[in-house]
Amino acid sequence: MKKITLTLIKADIGGYVGHSASHPEIIALAREELLRSNLLIDSYVTACGDDLQLIMTHWEGVGNEDIHKLAWDVFLKCAEKAREMKLYGAGQDLLKTSFSGNLRGMGPGVAEMSFEERKSEPVLIFMADKTEPGAWNLPLYKIFADPFNTPGLIIDPKMHEGFAFEVLDVMEDKSAMLKCPEHLYDLLVLIGSPGRYVIKNVYKNKPKMIAATSTTSRLSLIAGRYVGKDDPALIVRAQHGLPAVGEILEAFSFPHLVEGWMRGSHNGPLMPVRVKDAHPARFDGPPRVMCLGFQIRNGKLGVPRDMFDDPSFDLARQKANEVAEFLRRHGPFEPHRLSSDVMEYTTLPQILKELEHKFKASEHKRIKQKLKRLELEKKVKKSHAFK
Repeated sequence: MKKITLTLIKADIGGYVGHSASHPEIIALAREELLRSNLLIDSYVTACGDDLQLIMTHWEGVGNEDIHKLAWDVFLKCAEKAREMKLYGAGQDLLKTSFSGNLRGMGPGVAEMSFEERKSEPVLIFMADKTEPGAWNLPLYKIFADPFNTPGLIIDPKMHEGFAFEVLDVMEDKSAMLKCPEHLYDLLVLIGSPGRYVIKNVYKNKPKMIAATSTTSRLSLIAGRYVGKDDPALIVRAQHGLPAVGEILEAFSFPHLVEGWMRGSHNGPLMPVRVKDAHPARFDGPPRVMCLGFQIRNGKLGVPRDMFDDPSFDLARQKANEVAEFLRRHGPFEPHRLSSDVMEYTTLPQILKELEHKFKASEHKRIKQKLKRLELEKKVKKSHAFK
């Protein structure tokens, strides 16, 4: 059976208003551009906050140059319109001036997978705003490795062999494959540091098949400067030997803390929201995630379902708001503001550089330096006397 490819490519093309949302005209333009293409089986365009999301199905495989070029051209046209409309940060995720055959390292986030369509193919696509790729680490662990979240790992014989996690070291640009449950503790050693180690892909162990894939671009590492948070996306297949839709969604019932929020410099709860609420406002946040469910048939996406449009997530939303309020009361102090080593990748170093001239050695340090200097002079005198 021929494999279909599901590709999600996203980029911040310009905020309406500020960083809060995407303009309806930008979404409409992107939709029109994709509909004109004869490369695609189907497509759907949406937005999460100020990030434009292109969801596409095709036969061209992962990393196809034509598909990536199509997305790049759509983003360029939308960015041009965003500039005309004076939207905020128009085209900020487009870090290069020309397409080079693949979107890797060019700014937009890419998540894609190829698979043989099963008898029934339910797929969930998660899109987040005001956070980083490591935001998926905890949910993916719970979905594919935690039986307290996913009882199918224990009671479903088709899932009992577990899953393998491909973990990317975003600082060194290298990856490791860890099979669970045997490497469970090793996995936790890494993904507990989501700023550096990010789950890129998840595979079913037996038979081997792709189960989930995420965007992993770190914009500050690509650009060499802070250009906004990464706002990741995630594709997860469900059912038939994979976690059930309800098990996947259950992982988001706890609004865990993630990096991002205002200026990408604060910790905040990841709030699961309806599509209509996926436009961060308070303190440019708090960080939030929306989810669209698709029942793919012969490569066609069909009509999406808003998976968090459910009152059973109201408690998670309430908890997220309570945590957000608690953290906001810390103002510019940690743990609300990120730790200094993480702030190194924001705009803070520019401020610290300007403050360098204000720092002077303490009296204790000056005395130590003087004593060290005197000791050195004594050694030099002794050396001359010996000669």
